[in-house]
Amino acid sequence: MRLYSVAAFLIATAVALPAPAAAQQRYPVKPIRAIVGFVPGGSTDIMARQLGQKLTESLGQPVIVDNRPGGSGVIAAVMAKDATPDGHTIFFGTISTLATNVATIAKLPYDPRRDYAPITLTSSNPYFLVVHPGVAAGSVKEFIALARARPGQLNYASSGTGGGAHLAMELFRTLARLDMVHIPYKGAAQATSEVVAGHVHMSFSQPAVMLPHAKAGRLKVLGVTSLKRLNSWPEAPPVAEAGLPGFEASSWQGVLAPARTPKPVIDRLHREIVKALHSPEVERRLVTEGSEIGGGSPETFAAQIRDEIAKWTRVVKEAGIRVE
Repeated sequence: MRLYSVAAFLIATAVALPAPAAAQQRYPVKPIRAIVGFVPGGSTDIMARQLGQKLTESLGQPVIVDNRPGGSGVIAAVMAKDATPDGHTIFFGTISTLATNVATIAKLPYDPRRDYAPITLTSSNPYFLVVHPGVAAGSVKEFIALARARPGQLNYASSGTGGGAHLAMELFRTLARLDMVHIPYKGAAQATSEVVAGHVHMSFSQPAVMLPHAKAGRLKVLGVTSLKRLNSWPEAPPVAEAGLPGFEASSWQGVLAPARTPKPVIDRLHREIVKALHSPEVERRLVTEGSEIGGGSPETFAAQIRDEIAKWTRVVKEAGIRVE
C-alpha cells in the first residue's frame, strides 16, 4: 500500500510538471529565429549566419536568420523585445542598437538594460585611424599637431551620424582638442572609399573595410583605437599612446534573448555559442578581420552594455550630437 502511494505521488508530480519547465528540458522544440537589424552581407549578418549554422548542428533545430533593417536597428530591436521569451528567438545586437541609440535617439521604444537577457559578446572590432596618403602626418601625434595648426580646415568621414565610428571620432576630437568637420556617409565602406579617393582627410575605419586599401598603399594607417596592437596590423600603435591616455573605442556585437527567457535556456545557448565562436572556421574569420573574440558570461555582457551606454551618452552630450 505504501509502495503504491509513493508511485502514485511520483506519477502525479511528473504529470503536474509545469509546461514551461518541461519545455525547458526539451529545448529547443522548433526552429530558432535569429533577428538581425541590418541588411544581408554586413558583418552582423555574416556573424549570425556562421553561428546559426553551428547552432543548427549542435541544437538539432534550424536557426533561421531574419533580416529586419531600418531605423538604426530599432525595428529589429523592438521585434526581439516583443518576442516570446522561450529561447526560440535570439537577437544579434550591436553597439548601435544596444548603446549609442540610447544616447542619440529620443523616445527610444526599448531599453537595452531592461528588455533583453544578454547571452554573450561575440566579437569586438577596434577602429583604425586612417588618412589619405597625401595627408602630411606619419603618426597620430603628427596628425593631432596638423589638425591643431589648421582649425576647421580638416574633415573626417563616418559611417553615419551617431554611429560607433562617429562617436569614436568625437571622443578623439574632444580629448585632443581638435576643430574638424564631420562628413557622414551611408556605411563604413562608403566612408572609407571617400578617404581613399582623397575627398576626405581621415576616418576611423573597421579592420575588414580598411585593410585591403592599407595593404595596397591607398590608405595610411596611423593608429588603432584598442589599448594594444592588433595582429592584423601590428605597425599601428594604440591612439592612447599619442598623449590620450585611456582612449579606447570599438565596434562590438553580441547575442541576446527577450527578457524573462528562462536561465537554463540562456545557459544552454551560451555554451553552444561560445563553442561555435571557437570553431576553426569562425575563429579564423574573426582573427583575419582583426576582431577580438568574445564568449564572456551573460553577466559580463550585461555590464558592458551598461558601461557603454554611460560612456557614449557622455560623449553625445559633450559633443551636442543630435540624430533626426
